[in-house]
Amino acid sequence: MNASSPGQTVAFSQRAVAVLGGEPDEATLRRYLHGIPGVDAVGLEQRAASLGTRSIKTTSKAWALDKIIELIDLTTLEGADTPGKVRSLVAKALRPDAADPTTPRVAAVCVYGDMVPHAIAALGSAHGDPDQGLISVAAVATAFPSGRSSVDVKLADTAEAVAAGADEIDMVIDRGAFLAGNYAEVFNQIAQVKQACRRADGTYASLKVILETGELNTYDNVRRASWLAILAGGDFIKTSTGKVSPAATLPVTLLMLEVVRDWYRLTGERIGVKPAGGIRSSKDAIKYLVTVAETVGEEWLQPHLFRFGASSLLNDVLLQRQKLQTGHYSGADYVTID
Repeated sequence: MNASSPGQTVAFSQRAVAVLGGEPDEATLRRYLHGIPGVDAVGLEQRAASLGTRSIKTTSKAWALDKIIELIDLTTLEGADTPGKVRSLVAKALRPDAADPTTPRVAAVCVYGDMVPHAIAALGSAHGDPDQGLISVAAVATAFPSGRSSVDVKLADTAEAVAAGADEIDMVIDRGAFLAGNYAEVFNQIAQVKQACRRADGTYASLKVILETGELNTYDNVRRASWLAILAGGDFIKTSTGKVSPAATLPVTLLMLEVVRDWYRLTGERIGVKPAGGIRSSKDAIKYLVTVAETVGEEWLQPHLFRFGASSLLNDVLLQRQKLQTGHYSGADYVTID
């Protein structure tokens, strides 16, 4: 697959042209991204810490636990993945708690591209829009997790997953190019991958852009990379691959939510956010729900606007859900989340 020409990229990203006031070339992108105010690290971390110490009613916790499940991308991304392992993952996605049919389904299963047909087959009639209670299939692409390959390989990787039926593509940015200050290169790759998400019927698979924030070193870089990903056509901005430490953190996710909020105020367009990696407990996940609600509003707590990338979070959420149902917390009106 040949890379898109600069003209095609610009034509596809008219929103970038409108916001930037010109074509997204290196000079324009550098001027815009470095014109964004620097991050007050102390203020950001204090606000994240404050949001993480909220207390919620026990009845609200029951709602929150179900909401977390509905927002999970249940993930297996290992070299040893097999069709059988993917079928087991899908079975868990369909019936997270086999003993309780009232347990909601997860939003999506996330697999490598070659496992997409197996996930779709296992889902059967349950494959579809998670906002409608169905389960979508996400595929990682673009030489995940390193992103170290040619553009043609990245585009072929994406197109193959989309052709196999993937509803969502989780791509990784070229962190080396970004850290070297080659913003136009990163922009063009994202825009071209978005083009590769085009289906035969003219619709597009949703594109999540993984920033790998643990490798970006500074909050300012996270903010710039978030803006760059959105300008280039990303439907979601995602913290991490889960293969690098640190992965998702509350301050970084708060910062990305602030970018999404500012983009919405600027353009009226809602962009999704996906913290991924390292979120293992319901206590921590509830902190993220509170942060979303306080930063961009509860309307973002829908699968097409917020996800948790997780492989082990679901088990803890189910445990806490069972404790609530058996009256474990019946003696307390409030459950602290700090």
